[in-house]
Amino acid sequence: MTEALTNTDLQGALPLVARGKVRDLYEVDDKTLLFVATDRISAYDVIMENGIPNKGVLLTLCTKTWFKILSDAVPGLRTHFITLDLPPTIPASLQPVLQNRAMQVHKLRILPIEAIVRGYITGSAWKEYQNSGTVHGIPVPAGLKESEAFPNGPIYTPSTKAEQGEHDENIHPDQATAILGEPYASKVAELAVQLYKAAHAYALERGVIIADTKFEFGVDEETNEVVLADEVLTPDSSRFWPKDSYAIGKGQSSFDKQYLRDWLVSQGLKGKEGVQMTPEVAQQTASKYKEAWEMITGGK
Repeated sequence: MTEALTNTDLQGALPLVARGKVRDLYEVDDKTLLFVATDRISAYDVIMENGIPNKGVLLTLCTKTWFKILSDAVPGLRTHFITLDLPPTIPASLQPVLQNRAMQVHKLRILPIEAIVRGYITGSAWKEYQNSGTVHGIPVPAGLKESEAFPNGPIYTPSTKAEQGEHDENIHPDQATAILGEPYASKVAELAVQLYKAAHAYALERGVIIADTKFEFGVDEETNEVVLADEVLTPDSSRFWPKDSYAIGKGQSSFDKQYLRDWLVSQGLKGKEGVQMTPEVAQQTASKYKEAWEMITGGK
């Protein structure tokens, strides 16, 4: 297995703007950023000590592929993606490491919520529903079983965007409106559901159910347009289930971080800092990510 890239150092070629849970952001110029996807992986809002080799390449290629699929499916959609080509200032010695894990993107004013869309009741939504009959405070029909599709179609269930080390908080769409203001709040809600429906239909034909996913949006300060940003529909930001084993009334096996999450829970390590994944956990998680990518894109 190749070595995981958990940190980037561009040797002063570009100024570092920020480090997220997975991505390191560098400034190319006053209108452009370089998003570099490392091989870091987080679960329960904690970054693991070791990474998943080549995960960053897979996430970047996955996002690029989805930007194309969604742009074809949703008329007038704008994304922040410019190119996978590296800026000319990047030293030749770093280019092999960064190729296909870095993308140049338009600089935007990022909106401070996660635009989550849920097509099926699972995870934290299922827990809340069992307690109160609601999802993010939204009343939903009674009598739903775990992993069932929402009978009236997918629902927009935003969350706050926490600082690193903090937890995102599930909120009612009305709270998202209070945070974002109009017209941004309505546009984000509408676009997120539209994008989810297009992606869900595309993946379903290829044997994958997208149970839920989160989108991020920014505003182009020059045109005031809402633009799709960050990563989209990766195993990091989505819950992918194999269609052929899907069954209502129980939890599903999934092509995402679930293997890692289950291991953390079983070892009593959920939410703990400084955790080193075993080689087997890293390998199994990597193979789940790869399987989802190959089913959805047909690529290797």
